[in-house]
Amino acid sequence: MSSAWTWECAWPAPAKLNLFLHVVGRRPDGYHLLQTVFHFLDHGDSLRFEPRSDGQIVLATPLPGVAPETDLTVRAARLLQTHSGCRQGVTLHLTKRLPMGGGLGGGSSDAATVLLALNHLWGLGLERPALQALGLRLGADVPVFIFGRNAFAEGIGERLTPVTLPESWYLVLEPPVTVPTQRIFCAPDLRRDTPPLTPSAWQPGQGGNDLEPVACRLFPVVGEYLAWLRQHTGPERSHMSGSGACVFARFADAAEAYALAAQLPPGWKGWVAAGLIAHPLAAC
Repeated sequence: MSSAWTWECAWPAPAKLNLFLHVVGRRPDGYHLLQTVFHFLDHGDSLRFEPRSDGQIVLATPLPGVAPETDLTVRAARLLQTHSGCRQGVTLHLTKRLPMGGGLGGGSSDAATVLLALNHLWGLGLERPALQALGLRLGADVPVFIFGRNAFAEGIGERLTPVTLPESWYLVLEPPVTVPTQRIFCAPDLRRDTPPLTPSAWQPGQGGNDLEPVACRLFPVVGEYLAWLRQHTGPERSHMSGSGACVFARFADAAEAYALAAQLPPGWKGWVAAGLIAHPLAAC
């Protein structure tokens, strides 16, 4: 990695959007086979790292309701430590901006940044494919953040093909609900047989989110927010990200996105972000 990234830096952990998300099958072990396109945003969490000589992994900023030992950042650091045999420790300082259970990949992005940062700061020298394999042990969305490029993903999310996306701005809304991913995937009415696409044939704007109907049924406020977006943009430009709860609309320029953001109903939370060409740490 570039020497510009040091212990003193705030390391970015960007959000992602699923521009579409299809469930194309199911493995014998119960894992769902997916197709999706990930687009990174210039909005997200950040982490700082403080070296320790006692070998301990300490989270300085525990999340409410999440035991430190189950936090993905702690698990990522311990996994890397064990895999590499590293005896160094670290205190993790997490600044959380992305909602939990929002479908924006916050926890996965945090874990990926921990793996990338500590691989560099501890001087381990692991290549990205090795870090991606470690990341997959933490969660299906972790590898794409280590991969570092916007990507067409297949399998359970680990088979990645880089894609070039048009310049886009997004209005992202945060419904006041946490959506458990497992509950969505366990729903009996979830569609699991959408015909697969070919990565090279996919075009921006193509596809929908197979998880939307289930999430909107179980959590009606998600459907309320999505309906508001579609009323103002049309159904082809507005979708739910991941398994929810967050929904988004795509725009070709920032002014249009900010103009709609200014019309949000009182009490609704939303923000505008630009789509990134690549992960902020992709070229490190």
